[in-house]
Amino acid sequence: MMAVATDLLPRNALLQRYNVDGHYADCFVVVVPRTIDLVAFIQAFYTTRLFRLERLVLSVALRRRITDTDVDCLARAETDAFAAWTVEARRDKEILLCDIAGRTRSWLACETDTAGTTTLRFGSAVLARDGALSPLIRATIPLHRCYARALLRAAHRRLLDKRVLPTSS
Repeated sequence: MMAVATDLLPRNALLQRYNVDGHYADCFVVVVPRTIDLVAFIQAFYTTRLFRLERLVLSVALRRRITDTDVDCLARAETDAFAAWTVEARRDKEILLCDIAGRTRSWLACETDTAGTTTLRFGSAVLARDGALSPLIRATIPLHRCYARALLRAAHRRLLDKRVLPTSS
């Protein structure tokens, strides 16, 4: 299985607008040896066992259930809201989500080459207040990076497992 790697944020990525001094932005990448579209990537990412744990925590915090149907609606662009996020921007191959507090962004993108191999990217941004991240936020960045890698790795595994391969449009 291919490892998740840290990568530079592509120049034209929707998340790029937050890759500026003071803010934190990252980009992780993994390759899937088949064609995967954004719908399938979103479905796989938000339905992994690892993210289901986050959904459970969010369900308690938000006092409402977050279902696979909610994930499907987000993936298929039938809603602009999912759990604690709203869609800030979307293109055919990428989506940018903003949390309810407006302080963080989550970004998913996929790009398939002519050989049918797909590069999956997951990135996040944390917006600084008063020009800098707080010491507490800076201290949590290493944990966030580990979690982000684990989320992308889980989605990658899910997309490689033909028994649970999400449906795609």
